[in-house]
Amino acid sequence: MRIAYQGESGAYSEAAALRFSPSAEVLPRESFEAVFVAVEEGAATHGILPIENTIGGTIHENYDLLLRNDLPIVAEVKQPVSHNLLVLEGTTKEMLRRVYSHPQGLRQCERFLRTLDVELVATYDTAGSAKMIQEGQLKGTGAIASERAAEMFKLSVLEAGVQDFAGNTTRFILVGRDSTPLGEANKTTVVFTVPNSAGALFKALSVFALRDIDLTKLESRPIPERPFEYLFYIDLDASRDELPCERALMHLAEFAPSVRTLGSYPRWQDPE
Repeated sequence: MRIAYQGESGAYSEAAALRFSPSAEVLPRESFEAVFVAVEEGAATHGILPIENTIGGTIHENYDLLLRNDLPIVAEVKQPVSHNLLVLEGTTKEMLRRVYSHPQGLRQCERFLRTLDVELVATYDTAGSAKMIQEGQLKGTGAIASERAAEMFKLSVLEAGVQDFAGNTTRFILVGRDSTPLGEANKTTVVFTVPNSAGALFKALSVFALRDIDLTKLESRPIPERPFEYLFYIDLDASRDELPCERALMHLAEFAPSVRTLGSYPRWQDPE
């Protein structure tokens, strides 16, 4: 496998890719969009994208990119995230004037960061923030990033485990060029629209409830060209090939203006 990810070496996306497949070749890319391009053009067999975090919530950009690109979800992986405050060797807390990180990294460490009298600077990547400090030899600047990023860019861990909650975890999805799941599918992600009428969303969700299909996530996103109308993304605890799920999706399509399956894939199980 060749898995493209957004960020620099030492990013949490890289860790998630290697957690899924320790022998995979990992390919850094500058943006989430570039991850899709790498897969579409064949530079990578798969791309990995963060989709939600237990503290920061949903990464909405990647829901939008799933819709704009024709790459199905083929697997998922859950990556524990332990943030650290990284600095150049010899830098103390009293010397800090600013802290760099990806917006998600800053959001996941809000309580700790409020204890520091520093400027918070959002960057393109957690590990990239560490790289910027190392390349610029920025003594008054810290980065919120992984321990691996500290090793990669020869920085010191000034304080470890600074995320707001110890169980901080990010769920990642893998996309590929075809819909073949990387394992036995038991989860399905669907996006649909509903008519702008009373009870429309209730009717849409009822097609799954009537068949005892567990809906594990519901997310809405605006439709830019149709103000105050929405797309609804759902995760179902079932394979789309299971008869109840297949019938539910057919039922939904009878009254939903649009229905698209974004992937049917194996739910992540932590390695024993």
